[in-house]
Amino acid sequence: MNGAVHGALSAADLSVRIGSLELAHPTLMGSGCYGSGEEYAPFIDLAQIGGIVLKSVTRWPRLGNDPPRLVNVPSGLLNAIGLQNPGIDAYLASDVAKFADRPCAVIGSVAGFSVDDYAYVTERLAARDEIDAIELNISCPNVGSEGETFACDRLAQAATRAARSVTGKTLIVKLSPNVTDIAAIAAVVEGAGADALAVINTVRGMAIDVDAQRPRLANATGGLSGAAIRPIAVLAVFEVARAVHIPIIGQGGIETARDALEFILAGASCVCIGTGNFTDPRVPLNVVEGIGDYLAEHGCAQLGDIVGAANPGFVGVRT
Repeated sequence: MNGAVHGALSAADLSVRIGSLELAHPTLMGSGCYGSGEEYAPFIDLAQIGGIVLKSVTRWPRLGNDPPRLVNVPSGLLNAIGLQNPGIDAYLASDVAKFADRPCAVIGSVAGFSVDDYAYVTERLAARDEIDAIELNISCPNVGSEGETFACDRLAQAATRAARSVTGKTLIVKLSPNVTDIAAIAAVVEGAGADALAVINTVRGMAIDVDAQRPRLANATGGLSGAAIRPIAVLAVFEVARAVHIPIIGQGGIETARDALEFILAGASCVCIGTGNFTDPRVPLNVVEGIGDYLAEHGCAQLGDIVGAANPGFVGVRT
């Protein structure tokens, strides 16, 4: 890369504000796909990403689903982990302190099976200084009917209000694509106090072993991630960006800078990378570099100049 392009790249402002959270780079790492960051530190400088979304934690310990829990499929990955985690007590006692030295934002992820669960876990997790923001996972498709119940409008609203009432930290609500009208639910969640929306979680799917004549996942169904769901995710961002005035974090199948730019042009303020990290740990760095190049080529001084540029109905983010 020549010096002129480097200069243009460094001049472009790639920072993003999500609620009260300031990200130096427009790249978050997806919950469950990046551990706590230390697993990837040997491969990339964590100061060059925006932040890490930690694996979801629940009120009580969960063993998760029986194996097999991961299946490779064309252009994607099916997972049915089932929210395996040690529960909030053990998590706070053993895990959270080590996040203090991360050179990027650390976002805790909360899952639950009642409205009270969301309030209880959010309050305890958000109280820790190591946690910069909270993601509310109301849309896990891998724990039976109990998991995605909260993705519907009434319970999404209740869970968001409950979490909002116990913390002033940035609250990001992760929405499910497995609903009738994601834009309507997004608007309800915005009204309930969310600072931002993560769009989308995985898409429900299944793979069958034709020789054994049974599902390849022990849970039968799982959540599909990877490049296969990117067009679904981009459409969801496009629609949600017409319905809300809070930042959107676009996610689903991002592997290159051009993938990320699709989400940003549709209306996302930043992106979250999940499965792509499994095949190439440098994807986040390539995405940031590519976005910088794109801004330079189009004479843009900041990332916000292109957010929603391909979406005529984009309503904009309130500042």
